[in-house]
Amino acid sequence: MHKREFCRCVQKIHIFQDGSRVAAFLEGNQLKRYNFEDAKTINEAVQRGLRVSNNGPMLGYRKQQPDGRKPYVWITYKEAIERSFDLTAGLGKLGARPGQETFIAIYARNRPEWIISELAIYNNRNIVVTLYDTLGPEARSFIINQASIEIAICDDEQKALGMIEEILRTPTLKHLIVLDQFGEKLKRNATLHNVSVHSFDEVVDMGRQAEKSYLQAPSPEDLCTLCYTSGTTGMPKGVMLTHGNVTAATTIFQTCSSIDFGPSDTALSYLPLAHMYERMVECQMYSLGVKVGFFSGNIRLLNDDMKELKPTIVPLVPRLLTRIYDKAIAEADRSYITKVMLNVALAYKSYELRRGIVRNNSIFDSLVFKRMQEEMGGRVRFMTVGAAPISGDVLNFARAAFGAIIVEGYGQTENSAACTVCITADMDTGQVGIPSVCNAIKLIDVPELGYFAKDNVGEICIRGYNIFKGYYKDEEKTRETLDEDGWLHSGDIGRWTKNGVLQIIDRKKNIFKLQQGEYIAPDKIETIYAHSKFVRNVFVYGESLKSSLIAIVVPEEQVLKSVAKDLKLGLNDASFEELCANKELKKIVFEDIIEAGKKGGLNSLELVKDIYLSAEPFTIDNDLMTPTMKCKRPQIQKRFRQQLQQMYSEL
Repeated sequence: MHKREFCRCVQKIHIFQDGSRVAAFLEGNQLKRYNFEDAKTINEAVQRGLRVSNNGPMLGYRKQQPDGRKPYVWITYKEAIERSFDLTAGLGKLGARPGQETFIAIYARNRPEWIISELAIYNNRNIVVTLYDTLGPEARSFIINQASIEIAICDDEQKALGMIEEILRTPTLKHLIVLDQFGEKLKRNATLHNVSVHSFDEVVDMGRQAEKSYLQAPSPEDLCTLCYTSGTTGMPKGVMLTHGNVTAATTIFQTCSSIDFGPSDTALSYLPLAHMYERMVECQMYSLGVKVGFFSGNIRLLNDDMKELKPTIVPLVPRLLTRIYDKAIAEADRSYITKVMLNVALAYKSYELRRGIVRNNSIFDSLVFKRMQEEMGGRVRFMTVGAAPISGDVLNFARAAFGAIIVEGYGQTENSAACTVCITADMDTGQVGIPSVCNAIKLIDVPELGYFAKDNVGEICIRGYNIFKGYYKDEEKTRETLDEDGWLHSGDIGRWTKNGVLQIIDRKKNIFKLQQGEYIAPDKIETIYAHSKFVRNVFVYGESLKSSLIAIVVPEEQVLKSVAKDLKLGLNDASFEELCANKELKKIVFEDIIEAGKKGGLNSLELVKDIYLSAEPFTIDNDLMTPTMKCKRPQIQKRFRQQLQQMYSEL
C-alpha cells in the first residue's frame, strides 16, 4: 500500500456518536476477538503452530559444542507441547490443583523452559504470575502472599536462594523448581525453611508416567495471568488478563501488516517475558508456526546472538535503535566523506520508502548499511517498536538503514500491551497509529488541563476484547481505571491527527503547576529534549512555588567525549564524571537542548533555565527507571534533591 492509499484508508475510520473510533476495515464495524478460529487461547495458538509448521522448530537456544561453537539448537512444536504436559502432571504431583484457584510463579529470564512452563500451567487452567528482579524483595513477597503462591519456577540458584531468604514473609511458598543446576547450599537452606527444591527435569520426569486424563484445557474466558505492573510508587498492581484478552491483542498484527509470517520466519526473544508486550508478540508468532530463538541471557552478547540466529522478526524497544543511530552518527561525524555518504544514502533510501519500496539490496545498502544489517543477522524484515516513545530521526534512520518494515505501536499491560499500531505503509513518525481491530478508542475531556474531545484531544480511553478484568483483589483501583461502561482510562493524553492517526502528547498524572498557575507536562518536554544528540536520559523538574523549570541530563558519553576532543579542551584523558562537571561542556549541552526545545515547539515556560549533567544513567538496576523504561519521578527527585535545590538557589 502506498502512502496515498494509506491516507485514504485512515480517513475512513468509523466514528460513532460518542466519539469512539474503530479501524476502517472491520466488517460491519464489529470488533475482532481473535485472528484464527482455531487459536482462541494461548494453548490453541501453539497447537495451531504445530499444525501449520508441520511440527517444525519452535524454541531455539544456544548450546556449546565440543569445537567451541554455540549454534542455535531447536525444540520442535511437538516436543515442547509434550514436555509441557509432562510438566503439568509433575506440578500436579507437587500439589497444583486443577482450575482457576491455583497461581504458579515464573521468575526467570527468557528461555525455552519459560514457554514450556507457561503452557504447562495453562494445561490445567492454572494462572501464571510473573516475577522479575526489579520488583525487589518487598514487592515479590507482596505478590507471593496476595496470590497465595505455593509453587515458583526459578531459572537459577541465586534467585531460589533469595526467595528462601524471604520465606518468613511468604509462608504459602512450598516448592521451588530450578531450571539450572544447583548445589548443596540451596538444598540445605531449603530444608531449614521447610521448602522443597526440585530440578526442572525432575518434575518433568515425575509427570512423564503420570495420569493426564484429568487435565482441563483453558477457555478464552479463563484468566491466564496476573501480570504485576511496577509503578513509580507503592506496591505493584496485579493485572488480570484472560486467554481471550491476549489472543485478541494479537490482532494488532492483522491491523498493521499485510506481511505473511510463517514457519520460514525466525523471531528474536530478548524483551522480558515477564511483561505482556513480549508475551503477546510470541503468542502470535507461535500461532503462525514461527521459530522463536532466545537470546543467551547477556544483553552485551545480543549482537552475537542475532548474528547466529539471523532473525527476520525483531520486537524491540527504542533504546536499541537509538544506540545504533548514535553510533552511526558519531562515526560519520569523524569523517566528511563518511558523513556525506551517509546523508546521501539516507536521502535515497527515504525517497524509496516514501514510494513504498522497502528493500536492503540497493547500492547504498552495500556501501553504507551492510555492516549495520549484519550486526542484526542480515535478514530482518519486520520490527515492532513499543514501550516508550522513539525519536523521529531514529525511526527514519532505522527504516532506511535496515531496509525493513518498522512499526510503532501503543499499549499498556491493562490492554494486553496493544491497542493501536501504525500501518506498515505509513512512513510518518511521532504517532502510534490507528485502533487495533480488537478495540475501539475515544478521547474524553480533561478540562483542568485544557484538553477537550471536540478539539480531537483528550485522555485516551480503550474498550474491547483486549481489556483486562481488573486489578487482583483491588476493587478501588479497578474502579479508578475501568469505568462501568468498560472503558479503560489510560491516563495518557492523545490527539487525533487530520489523517485519523493517534498521537501521544501528554501524561495526565505527571502534570504539575508552576508559580504562574500554568500546567506543565514534563513527559512531553522530555520527549522533545531527547531529540538532542547529547541526551541519553533527561528529567524535567518544577515546583508550584517556582516560576521556571530545571532538568537533570545524563549525556551520551561518546558524543560528549567527541565534542570535548574537537574543542581541544584538554580533556582527552578525563573521566565521564569530569566531563559532566566541565562548565563549557555543560553550556554546549544546555544550548543544544534549548535549540531542540524551540524546534519542538516548546513555549518559553517549557524551556528549562538550568541543567545538571549526571554521569549516572537512569536504569532499572539503580531504581530510576521502571521495567517499561519510564522515569521513576519520585526516585529521581530524591536521588538528585541536592542538585535540584542548588540549581534553584542559583537562578
